[in-house]
Amino acid sequence: MKPKKVTKAVFPVAGLGTRFLPATKSIPKEIMTLVDRPLIQYAIDEARSAGIKDFIFVTSRGKSALEDYFDTAPELENALKKSGKEQLLEVLKSTNMDSGAIAYLRQNRPLGLGHAVWCARKLIGDEPFAVLLPDDVIAAERSCLGQMVEAYEETGGNMVAAMEVAPEKASSYGVLDIGEDMGAVVRAKGMVEKPPLGEAPSNLAVIGRYILSPKVLQNLNRLKQGAGGEIQLTDAIAEETGADGTGVYGFRFRGMRYDCGSKAGFLQATVAFGLSRPDLRDEFSAYLHDMIAQLKAAE
Repeated sequence: MKPKKVTKAVFPVAGLGTRFLPATKSIPKEIMTLVDRPLIQYAIDEARSAGIKDFIFVTSRGKSALEDYFDTAPELENALKKSGKEQLLEVLKSTNMDSGAIAYLRQNRPLGLGHAVWCARKLIGDEPFAVLLPDDVIAAERSCLGQMVEAYEETGGNMVAAMEVAPEKASSYGVLDIGEDMGAVVRAKGMVEKPPLGEAPSNLAVIGRYILSPKVLQNLNRLKQGAGGEIQLTDAIAEETGADGTGVYGFRFRGMRYDCGSKAGFLQATVAFGLSRPDLRDEFSAYLHDMIAQLKAAE
């Protein structure tokens, strides 16, 4: 029996973005831009390409700029029309969300990713749903979530995006305990959130893309605080690896993931996305070449 189609997605965007202070004192981290698009736009575009129709944002105080970003801007649109800037007008319209397509919920206490997802339970109901973390930006020929949806249609259950990491970095991630390796897809027999150094069950780490069954929400109902004193989404998913669970699969996606929750990752993504743009590539690459040459000369 084919699993239900995934049409809802949760975007946990309640974090304070302290690693990017002072910029995030006045703007949400998710509005910070890679080249000329904010992080959240990359996540929305990925979700749209995977067939998502309903977008659920779990926010917090000080995030009203996110709501404004996806609203219409009639004054700006009229100005672009009058100036004949049709290309920019189309770019602007692509950021608009239809009325009723997007919902905003408040996470009133910072209790972790599991709690943020749990906050959306009434809007998700009894349907499978996706979770996208905007900090993880993935450059791929076909969107990461789109690849996952295709694989999920064969497996059902729960699916997490996974990538191989160096053993010394595994303690920074949720890590899969692999039961069966089938290539692009692995069946997990367990998951461990931020295992101590040297104790990770594998080097296959979970990153910020998930397709989850509503049973995970039931698990979150009874979960207590886990690693870091937070309610961990990993713990709720791990409960589905047992005999009574719906099953958990890791998916080795094709693409390059950038951790834009860190300054170094954000800068790496900026360079990569800048160089991928035909309108910027030549000038930008020449600048980088000259800068590298100057740094080598100064050594």
